[in-house]
Amino acid sequence: MLHCPYCGSVVKEEEQFCVSCGEELPEDINERYTNKKHYKKLWVMPFITLVMVLLAVSLYQGYLQKQTSQAKQNYELGEKSLAEEDYDAAKDYFTKALDEKSNFKQGKTALEFVKNALAIKDSIVESTKELEENNFQSALTLLNDAEASLKNYNGAATTNLVDDIVLQRSTVKLEQLKALLEENPSIDELKVLLWEADAIKSDEAVQITESIRNQIIDFSYTKASEQLSMKQFSDAQLIVEDGLKYAPNSEKLLSLKTTIEKEKVSFEVTQQERIQQALDTAEEEREMNENDAVELISVDIENDEQGNLVVKGEVKSVATIPINSVLVEYSLLTNENEFLSNTVYVYPDTLYPNETGKFEFTHYDIKENVKEMDINVKKITWYTNY
Repeated sequence: MLHCPYCGSVVKEEEQFCVSCGEELPEDINERYTNKKHYKKLWVMPFITLVMVLLAVSLYQGYLQKQTSQAKQNYELGEKSLAEEDYDAAKDYFTKALDEKSNFKQGKTALEFVKNALAIKDSIVESTKELEENNFQSALTLLNDAEASLKNYNGAATTNLVDDIVLQRSTVKLEQLKALLEENPSIDELKVLLWEADAIKSDEAVQITESIRNQIIDFSYTKASEQLSMKQFSDAQLIVEDGLKYAPNSEKLLSLKTTIEKEKVSFEVTQQERIQQALDTAEEEREMNENDAVELISVDIENDEQGNLVVKGEVKSVATIPINSVLVEYSLLTNENEFLSNTVYVYPDTLYPNETGKFEFTHYDIKENVKEMDINVKKITWYTNY
């Protein structure tokens, strides 16, 4: 459609003048119309293309948003199932979330965790079977491996799984402990089992721990008492101290420890007194052995058949050690006047404690009647070898 360039009225092709304004129309008006029409076509096509692209982008974004929304919804449902420990349902939801959005990083991590959790649940079931066969170490290995697989995870779900593993491990260790106790372990083995029992968190384990501890207390008390009765104070103390390592609050052992300490002090004081008494006694004996070791039992004078004067006597050793070379010195008197002094050795030469010896000497040059004479032992000497 052509328009007058002066008044804008519609004109027909090939007309030379505008009907409305009467102006002569330009000779190139038809050419202008053709160029304008061509220009309009050039502008419309890109616009339409742009609109279609924007529409497609909008539709794709809407599709993506819908996928993201559905993926997020499935992820949240999976989290809820995970919190309820419904791992199968959680696995389905996380799988759907990844189907909706394959690059859903949180969904991948969650799905990986759930698969691990299901494997752990299978390990716990398998450990129960091993426990029923008394394969305690195999059961514990399964649980330890299961716990190790969780080291890179955290959160409430992880905590729940760890709690399940710890509970199952406690069950296995408790049954293992019972089996060991049925074998009547030695006291040293009981000391090791005490720490294992104490590490198990259950009411039954607490009772077993207390029972083992009481056995250690009773054994330590008995053995220490035996050593105490034999005055072996150091050994008794060591036994009690060792027992207190396993039962530090035992009133029984603490009381015995105090008793041992008191008895040790009392014994040491008594021992010191005995040592001093022995030293005093030894000094007294030494003085006696040196000064009063020989007791004169008898001494007589008589005439033999030839009329010679014979001196006879007997002595006794009151020393605490052997003495030898006992020499008796005596004097003969008439009318209380000494007229002769002499010495004579006792036989046997060595006298042992409480042993007697004799001495005898014949004076061939004295023929006097013994009735007119008297004898006096002046001194007795001896030697000791100590």
